[in-house]
Amino acid sequence: MNSNDNQIPPSGVRGLKNDLFLRALKGETVQRPPVWMMRQAGRYLPEFIALRDKYDFFTRCQTPELAAEITVQPIRRIAPDAAILFSDILVIPQAMGIDVEMKPNFGPYLPNPIRTIQDVEKVIVPDVHETLGYVFDAIKLTKEMLNDEVPLIGFAGSPWTIMCYAVEGKGSKSFDMAKGFCFQHPEAAHVLLQKITDTTIAYLIEKVKAGVNAVQIFDSWGGMLSPVDYQEFSWKYINQIIEALADHAPVIVFGKGCWFALNEMGKSRASALGVDWTCSPRNARYLSGGNITLQGNFDPSRLLSPIPVIKKMVHEMIDEFGKDKYIVNLGHGILPNIPVDHAKAFVDAVKEYGQ
Repeated sequence: MNSNDNQIPPSGVRGLKNDLFLRALKGETVQRPPVWMMRQAGRYLPEFIALRDKYDFFTRCQTPELAAEITVQPIRRIAPDAAILFSDILVIPQAMGIDVEMKPNFGPYLPNPIRTIQDVEKVIVPDVHETLGYVFDAIKLTKEMLNDEVPLIGFAGSPWTIMCYAVEGKGSKSFDMAKGFCFQHPEAAHVLLQKITDTTIAYLIEKVKAGVNAVQIFDSWGGMLSPVDYQEFSWKYINQIIEALADHAPVIVFGKGCWFALNEMGKSRASALGVDWTCSPRNARYLSGGNITLQGNFDPSRLLSPIPVIKKMVHEMIDEFGKDKYIVNLGHGILPNIPVDHAKAFVDAVKEYGQ
């Protein structure tokens, strides 16, 4: 896709009423940092639970009206500075011909995991319009419902993280099978990672065309790899995605447990880097080179603290990161047992900063 193809208007041109998030991604000076929460469209909200009880997981993902409604629920309820499309990283392997189920009280389950070179050869790079059109429809519908109130974020899993599920067949504390596959069959692993990368690039470009204002890559299991293996099996593929998207939309990279890669990430064309709660703001600034926008990194469990403590800690966190080149977020997704008023207090604390 060349740069003249379906040119994307620069952020802010679309008449957004609140473009604070996009301004922070550009590194502009702001009155206060923007705030949103990973997994904000989800399981801590009673209105989400009502839909969850009525429709199964992938029905919610694949029905544009449901996905759009779930995306805007937190905008109405806690009013963050950005919306993130309700979807799942595992729609990519589904589109590539890999069966994915979401089992209640278990999580993702892939009944036919990839374990051999022959399995890799069967994996397709799909036409994303045919296989993932429902996502692009959900984006268009969500944009209408948001009515230019806040920007919309699209996302995908990193190729390594997707591969972890594809090989392991389920969640894991260590993803030993996925790592073993890489080390025993490196050529096949790289073929699979490249297929996932190619699919993800096509998917995210179409998301931007459909209307998302920024994209985030979730490398949830990047921290499972050693720094050397991270370069080979994760970062080089993430960087391909950044390079393909950077001229079309801001790209945020969030690697959980990947503090060791912040320096390399900081040299890329990413607009921002997500940081988990195990890395201090000072270290994150130092390791990333001090010039790139950072996002994070409140411990999600800390939202169980009393509201006055949450507000105090949020203000301290902003002081430590600095208000510019910073997006307030959690260090991972919000937990299901967080009271809604505590989530709102987190957002409100940021809005009250400096007043």
